[in-house]
Amino acid sequence: MKSQKDTPSTEGAETTAVAILGWLAGEPELLSRFLALTGVAPSDVRNAVNDPGFLAGIVDFLMSHEPDLLTFCDATGTKPEAVMHAHAVLSGPADW
Repeated sequence: MKSQKDTPSTEGAETTAVAILGWLAGEPELLSRFLALTGVAPSDVRNAVNDPGFLAGIVDFLMSHEPDLLTFCDATGTKPEAVMHAHAVLSGPADW
């Protein structure tokens, strides 16, 4: 039996989150803000990428500011809908 982590939807969402992290690495001011908000030390990012909560936080961080979201999408050729999908998959359904 496959776990949710093994589904193509989850794998695509994780790939999007890692792409966001890669883009953030080239945006020092945004990366610093993200790390400050999460409390993750730069030296711990490599291990944190294996944490689904960290990946969800990356996507949530980008989704929280539309201009950054659109800049990421323009820079990487990613559709905003792909980021929204990753957010839904990694963060789960909204509780509102």
